[in-house]
Amino acid sequence: MTPVYDTGDTAWIILSTAPVLLMTPGLAAFYAGLVRSKNALGMMMYGLAAIVAVSITWVLVGFSLTFGPDAWGGFVGSLDYAGLAGLAEYADFAGLDVPPIAFATFAMMVAVFSATVITGAAAGRMKFGAMLSFLALWSVVVFPVVAHWVLSDDGWLAQWGVLDFAGGSVVGVSAGASALVLGLVLGPRRNWRDGSNRPHNLPLTLVGAALVWVGWLGLTAGSALSANGVAASAVLATHLAAVGAVAGWLLLEKRLTGAVTARGGVSGAVAGLVAITAAAGFLDPFASLLLGFVAGGASYLASRITSRLRLDDALDVVAVHLVSGAIGLIFLGLFARAIVNGATEGVGLVNAGDASLLGKQAVAVLVVSVFSFIASGIIAMTLRAIMGLRVTPAGEQQGLDIAQHGESAYEIRQYPRGTTEGQ
Repeated sequence: MTPVYDTGDTAWIILSTAPVLLMTPGLAAFYAGLVRSKNALGMMMYGLAAIVAVSITWVLVGFSLTFGPDAWGGFVGSLDYAGLAGLAEYADFAGLDVPPIAFATFAMMVAVFSATVITGAAAGRMKFGAMLSFLALWSVVVFPVVAHWVLSDDGWLAQWGVLDFAGGSVVGVSAGASALVLGLVLGPRRNWRDGSNRPHNLPLTLVGAALVWVGWLGLTAGSALSANGVAASAVLATHLAAVGAVAGWLLLEKRLTGAVTARGGVSGAVAGLVAITAAAGFLDPFASLLLGFVAGGASYLASRITSRLRLDDALDVVAVHLVSGAIGLIFLGLFARAIVNGATEGVGLVNAGDASLLGKQAVAVLVVSVFSFIASGIIAMTLRAIMGLRVTPAGEQQGLDIAQHGESAYEIRQYPRGTTEGQ
């Protein structure tokens, strides 16, 4: 019997997929503006590496390991769906109103973006080939395992009752923990504390942040898998969390430094977007705004702390993604509301729920971060032993653009006096 899918929901998920893909070049531009000009193209190429590597592994095994029938007691999926062949024929997807291949494509873009997040920890010092290899292995060993735990119905955390609407456990906590260990294995940038590693193009960073903000609306809205009230609520929650986080970051920044910076504003926005990812389908508008405000302020403080700890979190990946992602998951234990039999019921502690959900969400943050840290560390150290991770000191001094790609993000031409280009 040929499956019958809802055409409206199918169009919804396909249209939502495009802005989620746009998040990757958007984040790459965001990162590129924050590094020195000699590394701008290198950061953009890291984003391209994520698109290529993760798309391939996702089709081959990633989707199956994430959403395939459970293999090891809720730990990871089987390889029944390897290659994405014949998905519509499997009874596991019979309850979907959209073609399984559309769902798989949407989820692929989430995996691609999660991998791109990690690249910020390697700014200015990691070889392109090593990054490509790391992301490919990470997308097989780390992402599918964590995603299966939380996002698959067979996952042990999902069965336990942990809530994660749109993948905050992977976009935030897992990617942030992986970025932390990759940065530690790589070591800090040369002379990273001498003030020479300032952002070279903040307007580019603002444009990248705008693309990420728009794309995130597609991520949370598409995660509803239907053009319904939950999707509409998720879109509003996402926007409000970003707005609240900008306010939270900038208020603290103004209080502690006396300045309100463009970098702080957009970093706060991304922190709010990360925080709301797990929560977008479970919070009312006020709680979403509050979550963003808390996440923005906490991420700003975390950024200051990592700097004082002499951790070269080059682009604040740990502060923005790991910290905000953890806050978003735990916040659900306090303010979550769930739709039960068509009616909204409070399940968070503040909304007449009990403390059990709060405890489960905290455990999820702990196990996801520890597993991602250890597994990513093993990948990074293995690659360091086999092929090396860092460019040479001379290459780092020259910049990734020339040293790794043989071209530059910016070309300044000088012409003889009295002539113009084209003469």
